[in-house]
Amino acid sequence: MDSKRYTDISEILTQYLEKKKMRKTEERFMILRCICSFPSHFDISELSQKLEEIKFHVSLATLYNTLDIFEDSHIVVRHQSIQSTLYELKILAETHQHLICTKCGAIRDLKNVSLKQNIENLKIPRFNAEYYALYIYGICSKCKYKLSRKKQI
Repeated sequence: MDSKRYTDISEILTQYLEKKKMRKTEERFMILRCICSFPSHFDISELSQKLEEIKFHVSLATLYNTLDIFEDSHIVVRHQSIQSTLYELKILAETHQHLICTKCGAIRDLKNVSLKQNIENLKIPRFNAEYYALYIYGICSKCKYKLSRKKQI
């Protein structure tokens, strides 16, 4: 895990909690530490499993409530895929697009510089964009291969 990333983001969380007069609990900061160790997208079960691996037990309700706080404080971004809800640190989410397989639900990041520049140069009257999420749906190569194998049989 990038300790500087955690330090910077934990400061954002601390300021948010103080502003909202919410408690700064050990659970919230441990969940944040765990989230900072994910290289990309994660779902609630992966987060729960990672916390269990380090013997830090929290309920699913606590995880969902904490992720709502993190989303409201602009620490994480929620992505709805075909099969589940995925989360991602906002600092990782701002500069890429997503490819989502409609068969298996796999999600892959796409980093297309020209597409990013086109979107950033887009002028929208009476609207100030903060960030964007672009989802491109299709079939991944693994699923396409499986489908072609079924047709041959």
